[in-house]
Amino acid sequence: MRFRLHTLLLSFLLLPLPCLAEELPTSDSLRELAVRYEHGRGVQKDYEKAFQLYCLAADRGDREAYYALGWMYFNSRGVEQNPAIAAGWFKKAADAGDPAATRMVSLLAATDPQPDPHCTPLAARKRPGREEIEQWVRVRAPAYGLDPELVLSVIWAESNFNPRAHSVKDARGLMQLIPDTARRFGVTDSWDPAQNLHGGMAYLQWLMQRFDGDVPLVLAAYNAGENAVDAYQGIPPYPETRNYVKRISRHYPKLRHPVIDSPVVSMING
Repeated sequence: MRFRLHTLLLSFLLLPLPCLAEELPTSDSLRELAVRYEHGRGVQKDYEKAFQLYCLAADRGDREAYYALGWMYFNSRGVEQNPAIAAGWFKKAADAGDPAATRMVSLLAATDPQPDPHCTPLAARKRPGREEIEQWVRVRAPAYGLDPELVLSVIWAESNFNPRAHSVKDARGLMQLIPDTARRFGVTDSWDPAQNLHGGMAYLQWLMQRFDGDVPLVLAAYNAGENAVDAYQGIPPYPETRNYVKRISRHYPKLRHPVIDSPVVSMING
């Protein structure tokens, strides 16, 4: 595949649209923008961005995105032609009730379907392993303007990669979203690993904007809330929060993080 999936952190920018920072995009909005980039409708054609957007829509169970990804592999549309991966996507779309995909599955009946290693959704209410979670984050974090290593460090500190982690404060899942934060960022099921990660990354991206890329402040706010950081004009004097920041900083020692004004996800709902 010709995509440079792990080097997109500073380049994954899309349209300069206004955003609603505390909402996750819908599968329809992601797919519709993907179609624009795939076909060059109102924007410069860019198969790489189209693929990433279809992949994000696929995370939300969008059967049309499944079909579009299969079509890209079937026709070598920005990716190396791979009938087996195409068949895998067509089968997912067909299983979801897409009639066109059912015809493509029949056409590729002699081909053994294979999963897409570059876009593997995390199944809802399953317990993906650490390797699968890491791969998922490395592909998708750049769409939030985030360094995957920072996201992975937060997941490690919050849940040690346990999708069923549940704290005494009712923080849930991989990124330990409390119910209020989950609602703020459009997460309807914190036990769904993909939803949890999308919500946590959306919150991190929002904090990155608010604190101008100051990593220790972002981490402190993720742990104690942005209002506590504002009230103390820095890292709050809570032992838990200070230890949290120190712990993650040992894994992710960078003090500054690039702030991308218009990462993909924050712009879809404009």
